[in-house]
Amino acid sequence: MATLKEIALAAQVSVATVSRVLNDDPTLSVKSQTRQKILEAAERLEYKVPSAKRQAGARLTFVALYTHGQELEINDPYYLAMRYGIETQCEKLGITLISCYDFKGERLLAAADGLLVIGKPQPAAQTLLQQQELPLVYLDGVIDDPRFDCVNVDLYRISRKVIDYFISRGYMRIGFIGGRDDPAYADQRELAFVEYGRAKKVVRPQDIYYGDFTSQAGYQCAMTMLAASEDHPPALFVATDSIAIGVLRALHEHGIRVPEQMALISVNDIPTARFVYPALSTVRIPSETMGAQAVNLLAERIRDDRAIPLSLYVPSSLQLRDTTIPE
Repeated sequence: MATLKEIALAAQVSVATVSRVLNDDPTLSVKSQTRQKILEAAERLEYKVPSAKRQAGARLTFVALYTHGQELEINDPYYLAMRYGIETQCEKLGITLISCYDFKGERLLAAADGLLVIGKPQPAAQTLLQQQELPLVYLDGVIDDPRFDCVNVDLYRISRKVIDYFISRGYMRIGFIGGRDDPAYADQRELAFVEYGRAKKVVRPQDIYYGDFTSQAGYQCAMTMLAASEDHPPALFVATDSIAIGVLRALHEHGIRVPEQMALISVNDIPTARFVYPALSTVRIPSETMGAQAVNLLAERIRDDRAIPLSLYVPSSLQLRDTTIPE
């Protein structure tokens, strides 16, 4: 889709003049010849006025494309909170929201003024999404394409933060139990953990385990680790709280005292993190806020016809509880 800047260059006027003409600004005084040049350039370049501007007071429609299944929201409230943030903010702003967990084609996009893509799509879906012209915001999925807005959390920083904390407490060997959406590609937490942990000389290849992002996978990974050797790392970084719940069960079954024999820090700070035994030390990510801010970013891009994409990173904080030794 053509931009206001391209129309302005074609008509040899300012971007502000183009914007005011296309939005029928009644306070604008401009020659009829200039107005005609702008309208002809817009038509020639196939410019489409965002739906919010085509009809004053029109209600926007956003489509939320979830790359994970709904069952994951049951297993991991992190995603449920993110969806709640999206739904609440859309309701607050008067935006119609259509949710989709099984995106297969373009038909759904016809009703949309903008798209929210939660997570990282499969390659085929990703190609299709990048070919369409609707405003789009990626949420919780780092995409190497500077054309689109995104809302994320810095998982690299989180991994470094956890390693630095363990080192400050005297741990010189740290294990990792994580998850992968695709077994062939490591999660950002895992990549950062391995890279930074090796630089700090606290990571061993045999101390890294991964499955998916469920409690059952955490249990199985921990059982595999405990069966492999009696020489276990005294500290564990676990990719999510849901995985950590499964890890705790395996440690309990093997009689390993937490945190005296093995300390543990996970990520997300889901509501149940403080109620498991022992209560999880974890990194808090405000996923509900992430959802709300993705809606704000998309609405603002449509409203202001912003051409420059923005990346928004929300902060995280370490919540120390009972799976780490008190300071």
